[in-house]
Formats: sequence, C-alpha cells, structure tokens
Amino acid sequence: MKKIAAGLAVALLAVTFLGSSDGYAKKTTVAEIDQQLKKLQQEVQAAKAAQEKAASRNQEAQHYKNKTTQNLDYVLGQIAQVKGEMTAISGKIASTEESLNVTATELSDAEERIASREKLLESRVRLMYTDGAVSYLDVLLSSTSFSDFLDRADSLKMIVDQDQDLLEQHKLDKETVVAKKIELEGQYANAKQLYTDLEDQRSILKEKEAEKQELIAYYDEEILVSGEISEEQEAKLVQLASDRSALETQKNKLKAEEAARRAAAAKAAAAKAEAARKAAAAKAKAKASSGVSSVSSSSEYSGGDGPFLLPVGSARISSGYGKRTHPVTGEVGKMHTGVDFAVPQGTSIHAADSGTVLVAEWWSGYGYCVIIDHGGGVWTLYGHIREGGLKVSPGDKVSRGEVIAESGSTGRSTGPHLHFEVRVDGKTVDPMPYL
Repeated sequence: MKKIAAGLAVALLAVTFLGSSDGYAKKTTVAEIDQQLKKLQQEVQAAKAAQEKAASRNQEAQHYKNKTTQNLDYVLGQIAQVKGEMTAISGKIASTEESLNVTATELSDAEERIASREKLLESRVRLMYTDGAVSYLDVLLSSTSFSDFLDRADSLKMIVDQDQDLLEQHKLDKETVVAKKIELEGQYANAKQLYTDLEDQRSILKEKEAEKQELIAYYDEEILVSGEISEEQEAKLVQLASDRSALETQKNKLKAEEAARRAAAAKAAAAKAEAARKAAAAKAKAKASSGVSSVSSSSEYSGGDGPFLLPVGSARISSGYGKRTHPVTGEVGKMHTGVDFAVPQGTSIHAADSGTVLVAEWWSGYGYCVIIDHGGGVWTLYGHIREGGLKVSPGDKVSRGEVIAESGSTGRSTGPHLHFEVRVDGKTVDPMPYL
C-alpha cells in the first residue's frame, strides 16, 4: 500500500511540475492562483477530517476488539466449567443407574421370598382361614384331654401370631422397596433432564464463541482499513505539498513578471538615468543587508558539512533514518523516514534553509508539522510540533535559520522531540548528508 501511495505521489508530482505549465500559462492573475491555493486548503481540511474519522474508527475498533476478546475468554471459561459439571453429572447418573439395578434385584428377591412364604402359610393355616372359628374349634375339641386342649390352643396362637408378623414384615418390605424404586427413578429422570440442560447450555456457549470470533474478525478488518486510510493520507500530504509548490512557483513567476513590467514602465517613464541608478543602488543595498541578517541569525545553528542548518542546533539525535522498532506500535522493521532530535517541549525550531512554506498544520501521525520548499524538488519536514507552536503559515517566505515553530509531542509520538525529514521529489532520503 505504501509503495502504491508513494508511486502515486511521485506520479502526481511529475504531472504537477512537468505537465502543468500549459495550464498555468492561462492563469493571468495572482488572485486566481490564490483562489486555487484556497481550494487546496479546503481539500486539506476535508482530508484532515477523514483522517481524524479514520483514527477514531481505529481507536473504537481496537476498544471493542479488546472488550470482545475479554468476553470470549469469559465464555471459554464458562464452557470449561460446564464441561466439568457435565462430567460430574454423568458420574451421578451412572451411580444412580447402579443403585437402581441393586434395588431392582433386592425387590425381586423380596417378592420371591414373600411368594414362597405365602404358600407355606397357606398350607399351615388352611384350616383356620378356610372355615374360621369352626375349624379352630374342631382343632381344640379334638383334644384328648384338657392339657392337650391347652397345648393345642397355645400352638395355634403362636403359629398365627408368627405368620401374621411375618406377613406384615414382608408387606412393609415390599412397600419400602417400591417407594425406593419410585424415588430413584425420579432422581434418574432429574439427572437426565439436567444433563440435557447442560448440553443445551454448551451449544449456546459454542454459538456465542462463534459470534465473538466473527466480531473480532470484523474489528480486525476495521483496524486494517483505518490503517490503509492513514497511508492514503500520507500520499495526499505529498500531493498537497506538490500542488502548493507548483502554484507558489507560478505565483512567484507572475509576481516577478508583473514586477518586471512595472520596472520597465518606470524606467521608460524616468526622465533621468541618475534616478534609475539610485533606485538600483538602494535595491542592492537592501538585498545585501538582508543577506547579512540571515547569516547572523543562523550562525548559531550552523551544523556539519552539509548545505542545511541544524533545525534545533547541536541537539542529540535519538533516532536515525532507516528501519527500526516503532516505540508506539512495537512493529519491527518499520521505516523511520527521518531523524529525531531529543529536545524539550517548546524548543525553538529553525528553518534549515530559505524557502516557501507549503504545509503548516496538523497532519496524520506527524501531528502539527511544517513543510518548506527549498526549490529544485527539495523539501524539509518538521514534525510533532506542540499545540499552538506554529509560527508560519502556508505561502510564507522564510529565511535560513528563521524560527518557524516550537517542538512538542503531537501526533504519533512517545515524548517531546523534533522529527526532521528531507524529501526529494516527494520521497524521503537520509537527512544526515544535508546537515
């Protein structure tokens, strides 16, 4: 994406400088060019709004992605808990089924015992239960003596009492077993229902997990799109500066032509050559005075062997040009497009050389920045300027060493410093050979 954006910027730059002469030749006034510059500024504001919207979307998407990831972790924990509960319930179900089998066996054995004893009791007391009191009297009256009568009466009573107790005990045992079976069957049915409910809950949690994954994928796409928009903004910045440079060049050309026409008319109308000589001498003197002032104001900031001044004097360079690990995003191998000077908040920033201000406003990750056109397709960029720290405006002419801004930490920055770039035909180059 960056390569495409850079290529687009270079193409636009080439069209601006190489193919725009015919179009600009038709422009006859400086006011019309100022109108085009104003239109460019409006486009800057629109692009800036789009960038801020993209940054907001990126931040919002990142927030919801983090929140969704946390919710996903919670859901996964719930799934693990449900699985544990399901395992415990499965063990209870197996235990319940085993108890039911034991109870069913005990019930069957008890019923067999009851049936066997009922046959025995029936044969033993058939006479008593068949004919009631008559049979009982027959047994007693068949006694041979009173002593035999008493023995028979005691024996009959003992047999009847024992058999009645046995029958009652068996009856109670049977009722207990039946009740236990009903109870266990109810527990088994309850466990089965609970197991079913847990399976349903597990299915719901799996659906939620899938929804969360879809949301994360959606927010990742939002973050990616926002990042691509930021790269487009960088390309637009290059395009904007290129268009402004071309318009300023044409504007200066028109002003120079107008000044030449006025000078020619003044010269033709001048009656005396002495007046022309004095005017030329005054102009030369003013130019010489301006040159001395520039050197004086910039001598404090003269740097190495390069053609440019150090923008903040001999400050320590905290990060050089080239690939590095980004201090904000942590991305390894990201290209650092300039050099960073470690300076405190509010340090004066000086123009590395004379030129025309193309950009003096907030832009993308640079925060508030200034771009100066030095001619020949060479620009310098000064980034992360503090809020309210701009000292120049687009279209201003600045001298070498002139204060143009104050350092800060706006945009994508970890702390106060100056980010300084040199661009040739819109492309970044290592600034060190220029300093």
